[in-house]
Amino acid sequence: MTRRTLDRRTFVQTTAAVGATIALAGCGGSSGNEGSDGSGGSDGSDGSDGSDGSDGGSGGGEYLSEEPNYDGFFEDVSNYEGTVDMRDADEVTVGVGANDGLTFGPAAVAVSSGTTVVWEWTGQGGSHNVAATEGAFESDTVGDEGHTFEQTFEDSGTYTYVCTPHEAVGMKGAIYVE
Repeated sequence: MTRRTLDRRTFVQTTAAVGATIALAGCGGSSGNEGSDGSGGSDGSDGSDGSDGSDGGSGGGEYLSEEPNYDGFFEDVSNYEGTVDMRDADEVTVGVGANDGLTFGPAAVAVSSGTTVVWEWTGQGGSHNVAATEGAFESDTVGDEGHTFEQTFEDSGTYTYVCTPHEAVGMKGAIYVE
């Protein structure tokens, strides 16, 4: 089994666990149609085919159908498999020190204008920071689990960032804003 498969499995398992938690949170007292996403025996009348538990708009781990041009930025990034579509979320969390402790998880995320991205430290891999390659934002260098840094993205575009101490080993990420 390759490392890429293992990283994807971990991501999918984590995303599924979060999705199940959210789905269960809405189980009490609903009359049935509100918030239906095809995961509870939907007949597809809500625009879903019901096959994957998603209506395609929730961004729950699905990748963009057309990738932004990152100009080779992710060539040495071990966990980059595509840009995760989170455009319907008001707030998105990215792990700092994810997987082996030396990645951002997920590596690339698509969001809508006005979305706040929160980077949350896992406590793995030593001290990290989040520094935009074009200088638009930069966090302190920290190693504490649970530490957070946030940035709200108003303007459309692609924002690449790195962990300065670990850039050489491929600790890079991107936020694609539509």
